[in-house]
Amino acid sequence: MGRRSHRLFARWYPKAAASLEDRGLGEQRARLLGGTSGRVLEIGCGHGANFAHYPEAVTELVAVEPEERMRDLARERADALGREVTVVDGQAEHLALENDSFDAVVATLVLCSVEDQDKAIAEILRVLKPGGELVCLEHVGSANRAIRAGETAFDAVLWSHVFGGCHTARETGAAIDRAGFETDGLETRKFPTLPYPLKVSPHLVGTARKPK
Repeated sequence: MGRRSHRLFARWYPKAAASLEDRGLGEQRARLLGGTSGRVLEIGCGHGANFAHYPEAVTELVAVEPEERMRDLARERADALGREVTVVDGQAEHLALENDSFDAVVATLVLCSVEDQDKAIAEILRVLKPGGELVCLEHVGSANRAIRAGETAFDAVLWSHVFGGCHTARETGAAIDRAGFETDGLETRKFPTLPYPLKVSPHLVGTARKPK
């Protein structure tokens, strides 16, 4: 079965997302990525919103993105920044990359939309070096069961269809823990400056480590 494409989302989202950066998301990206170093993989890089925030300590940056338009925009963004980034076609669930080869894998607002979250996280674990970090900023489902049930219904009826496969109800933290990561470096926060539903969704922020 071929992967599902979100071409319409890829056309309108980059312009719409620009306002999110000014409403605090850019600041969160900078804080999150400031400690990355070495060989880094970003999954679902989109139009390259993270590229400006990687420090010089990152010696190689590989970015995987399944949508062609997003890849083109990401390459344009890297060129505008004067940053060398290898942008490649691919899905998080099927990374054509070698085992134990990256110091860090970055996922920002992407694990909500992968088709098979458990498989994607297993692939991230596979390509990380022992002791390597999954660096993430992900909105996740509410801890309140009644609210999460409403989020699940919202996803099924509207949200996932309009927003590129995004799910507001995913229990991403549990999935990362289930995969075998050490998750002491992750915490949940809310960002009220972001628009709905991001401002009411808890966010999973920080780093999870692959055991040595």
